[in-house]
Amino acid sequence: QDRLWQRHLDMARIGATPRGGVHRLPFSKEDLESRELFLSWANTRGFISTMDDFGNIFLRREGTENDLAPVVSGSHSDTQPNGGQFDGIYGVLAAFEALEAIDDAGTVTKRPIEAVIWTAEEADAQFGVGCLGSQVYANPDKLPKLMDLRNNQNITVRQSLAGLLKDHPRVGHRGFRSPIAYYVEAHIEQGPELEARGKTIGIVTAIQGHRSFKVHVVGEAGHAGATPERLRKDALVAAMEIFSELRKAFHDPRDIVRFTVGEMDVVPSAMAVVPGSVTFTIDFRHPDPDALRSLGDQIAIVARQKAGRCEVTVSELRHTSPVAFTGAVPDAILKAVESLDYSHMFLPSGAGHDARYIAELAPAGMIFIPCWRGISHNESESAELRDMVAGANVLANTLVQLANL
Repeated sequence: QDRLWQRHLDMARIGATPRGGVHRLPFSKEDLESRELFLSWANTRGFISTMDDFGNIFLRREGTENDLAPVVSGSHSDTQPNGGQFDGIYGVLAAFEALEAIDDAGTVTKRPIEAVIWTAEEADAQFGVGCLGSQVYANPDKLPKLMDLRNNQNITVRQSLAGLLKDHPRVGHRGFRSPIAYYVEAHIEQGPELEARGKTIGIVTAIQGHRSFKVHVVGEAGHAGATPERLRKDALVAAMEIFSELRKAFHDPRDIVRFTVGEMDVVPSAMAVVPGSVTFTIDFRHPDPDALRSLGDQIAIVARQKAGRCEVTVSELRHTSPVAFTGAVPDAILKAVESLDYSHMFLPSGAGHDARYIAELAPAGMIFIPCWRGISHNESESAELRDMVAGANVLANTLVQLANL
């Protein structure tokens, strides 16, 4: 447990913020530095390192039948702006710790086992779409479209990736869609359920569906003192009417719906000017595909109804369906939890993860551990070492089971 904790501390120093968080954006120099550190640990252990053309890194411990597809585990090392110390990187370090523990014990496995860092999982903060590396690995046909995404500095993913790879340590090459037998991802829950119920391990049943939208309201800028109310085309008033009506439409007494307006840009954003245009984003999630479709389709309808004198356009940025985890992987996780005698519960994931996309290639599953008050994407994000160790123990047990199937 000392080794796992020390490595978290070492990673947390890369991009450390004054308030105890981590600012390690995808493709940044801090992102590169975290990868260099990870590969240095791998070289010390003698694990085989490979990387694909999108920068996804794989560390391999060989099995006795190395022509078989490997069992893979990992997550991401990048963070949200001013994010936390545990989101993503816990899954990477738990996977690496599991590889080391299996190796230290001299455990023989039929299949190889690999630890992975997926590139740009948190790219949604810059480019509007996340999980870029796992998406491309599972479906290379997405590569041209994803490469052309731009951030608010008009820099493309293509340019950002080239900058990262230019100075990246050289390792062996791996192709997209290289076979994976099973995929297991460990992660902090990023929600409050495990802590609230006093459970050590969460066995993830599904990742809920996700739709995101950009709403652009166009009115007419005017003098705040001289433009009478009856003649105003106030884009902010229209945006607030749309938001208020959508909040009513998405209200759910069962508290299953997740509806968030996370960004709003008012132009010209001046005290003495009636807002001429407003752009805001909507993040909507639901585990039921029918509810995801029907509620999401209401957004454009409500926007048009409540725009008043203004014009409105609604663009869908992302639409991913719910993904269920069933079969060999969650079964192995449950067997591991029971054999290690950890308290546990079954729950869906409220957040999106790389496992969503790798599930297109191979049977997949996830292991959750509690995080303090369910807080994540926040500098206050925290997890207890005992839970981190428990999750790594469950992961190692699960990987050995799957590597012998």
